[in-house]
Amino acid sequence: MTSKKVKVLTIPARRQVKTEEHQNEANKLRVAAYCRVSTESEEQAGSFTTQVNHYTNFISRNPEWQLIDIYADEGITGTNTKNRKEFNRMIDECMAGRIDLIITKSISRFARNTVDCLNYIRQLKEKRVAVYFEKENINTLDSTGEVLITIMASLAQQESESISKNVTMGLRYRYQEGQVFVNHKKFLGYTVDEEGQLVINPKQSWIVKRIFKEYLEGKGTGIIARELMEDKVPTATGLLKWTSDDINRIIANEKYMGDALLQKTYTVDCLTKKRVTNDGSVPQYYIEDNHEPIVSKEIYNLAQKEKARRSNLYSGKKKKRRLYQGKYALSGITHCGNCADIFRRITWTYKGKKTYVWRCVTRVEKLCECKSRTINEEDLHRVIVEAINQYMTSKNEAIQNIELISRDVLDKKYDEPLDDIEEELHHLQKKLLDNLSDEAHDRIVDKLEALRKVKQEILVKNASREEKRKRLSDIKAFLKSAHTDIEEYEERLVTRLINSVVIHDDKVEVELKTGDTIEIKQ
Repeated sequence: MTSKKVKVLTIPARRQVKTEEHQNEANKLRVAAYCRVSTESEEQAGSFTTQVNHYTNFISRNPEWQLIDIYADEGITGTNTKNRKEFNRMIDECMAGRIDLIITKSISRFARNTVDCLNYIRQLKEKRVAVYFEKENINTLDSTGEVLITIMASLAQQESESISKNVTMGLRYRYQEGQVFVNHKKFLGYTVDEEGQLVINPKQSWIVKRIFKEYLEGKGTGIIARELMEDKVPTATGLLKWTSDDINRIIANEKYMGDALLQKTYTVDCLTKKRVTNDGSVPQYYIEDNHEPIVSKEIYNLAQKEKARRSNLYSGKKKKRRLYQGKYALSGITHCGNCADIFRRITWTYKGKKTYVWRCVTRVEKLCECKSRTINEEDLHRVIVEAINQYMTSKNEAIQNIELISRDVLDKKYDEPLDDIEEELHHLQKKLLDNLSDEAHDRIVDKLEALRKVKQEILVKNASREEKRKRLSDIKAFLKSAHTDIEEYEERLVTRLINSVVIHDDKVEVELKTGDTIEIKQ
């Protein structure tokens, strides 16, 4: 079989016509430099400036090189490249074909993560971009470059992991010594003094006190957040937007009672810097009376008890509801007399006109399971006002009852002492600093935990009594100051005076925070 002759047409290259100046520029190697310092200290800032000047002069002196740019990241860690803006800009320029050679001090300046280092080097090699490491004298386009790079980058990664472990151990040592470091810039109510210790910021501390006070008065976190925004109260960052989560974080923060729980989170990967909640995998350190409190321990612990109570509240037939997230004072405290579920505010629209009513949630969701009535919001508000006015008609008797309860049941002499528990806790805490066996250490930790629980229970009991004393005192002051009947419904009066409302078919029961119940027939 004879092969068919193939015709090949050669297309000659076009002749490039350039001036001598352009020819020289085209032949020059386009060079960039990358430098980085790891911290923002004055010493490292000087090193940073020195590196920039060095590479500018070094590249400019070589007649065969054309300086493209100096890419410099200051005060950024090298364990990953996510936040290194200048590094990423340099890589983009390489991918666009504007750079032929990158010069950098060492592998550890370029990257301490083996995977990142090799990925970028291979990515650059595909574009025929070389990286030259001065310290190691490695050019990545050499035949031996990648083998050396793998070894050196691995060593750099081990160094980074070692540094991370040393930092972690240093932090834990300081924690054991009771040294606390807090980012006060986003910490509402506190700032730091010259020694770095937390001190109260009076311009913000009143906000924290207000939040705890209103929460214990019965307001939901949603209501508190809304009212703070209405009053144009700024957050720690100066914003005027508050959320329920913001309120919950403040209520749950032990630092507001002067204590500090350290190592709530920890780093699981020194390369990604990923942090997770500490579930007991690493030690935690609890420091009592570390700084001046904004609220008392009693108030703080009472708020935790109230928080737990609200999160575990069930309405009829064990249906769990988020009772205290509503926008209104009656949300979560208004219940159905038939099935015990909560009543919810509903909007009815008829012919473009809106009407607001309150209705049992069970009936809203499953009509066949509850036949309770729907009550118009205006009627419900009228009932609340009438109940408060009825209570005020016998206010002298009510004031006497409040004084009797305060004297015979809530007197401070009945509060439980804590001195012995405090002394034992201090003794056990000191023993932990001794060189103990693991078994002995665990025994002391168990005792500490048990004692802390006992202490917290006593604090909550005492705080509950104190809070009830304040509540009764507040109601007593209200009764003494109120000389005329209440004419209009007010949300703040509901929060101040009313514990619960139960809607029946023929009546409404209004329970006051004194324990008295007023029935309004309908």
